Amino acid sequence: MARPRLARRGSALERRLGAILRDRELWEQALTHRSYAYERGGLPTNERLEFLGDAVLGIVVTDQLYKEFPNQPEGDLAKMRAALVNMTVLADVGREIGLGDAVKLGRGEELTGGKDKSSILADTLEAVIGAIYLDRGIRKARRVILDLFIPRIRGQVEGGVVHDYKTTLQELAAAQLSTLPEYSLSESGPDHAKRFKAVVSLSGISYGSGAGRSKKEAEQAAARVAVERLRSGALQKPVAAEQEEM
Repeated sequence: MARPRLARRGSALERRLGAILRDRELWEQALTHRSYAYERGGLPTNERLEFLGDAVLGIVVTDQLYKEFPNQPEGDLAKMRAALVNMTVLADVGREIGLGDAVKLGRGEELTGGKDKSSILADTLEAVIGAIYLDRGIRKARRVILDLFIPRIRGQVEGGVVHDYKTTLQELAAAQLSTLPEYSLSESGPDHAKRFKAVVSLSGISYGSGAGRSKKEAEQAAARVAVERLRSGALQKPVAAEQEEM
């Protein structure tokens, strides 16, 4: 008897997003990580919904950038989109809305901190967007996405100029340390879902690490950490690379 009431009221996360799904199985699937599905004999995972949600998110953000910055050339718009639609930002959004409390993980994944892993949060957010699109349509999906991302579009993109952290780091390192950054890269995951991790070093000292779905995204994330440390005055302190799970 509780299930119809749940369908009417939705979960706390759905109410937070302002989008209650009619198809309860679809909603549960959006939150089902492959580790949880595997432990329960092969339930449907959220990976197909993630694939769909990635595309929906991309077109909505692209459309909004096109409208908000009518005088920006294609190259700048592409940089803006990359600064907004990446694993780091998606994971931050997921944390803000409490997504980690809702995602269903296998026991092993949960014990290793999976509910706060950037890769899992980013993928699950995309799956949720995909489910909203299928159940409620593009207008509702667009509304949810813009509610989450408009502050970032107007906050991270200042006057239509995106922060290029790799360039900024190169300039700071040359001016303050008379050196240039060096990046090391590693990758994991299957060919269709590669994860990259970058570590940036200055004069042999690690100043930051970052993860992403492309080499460029991972390097930008690592450079951002290093820039923040340089600007904070932590110039000579060796910093151990963060263990960002991919």
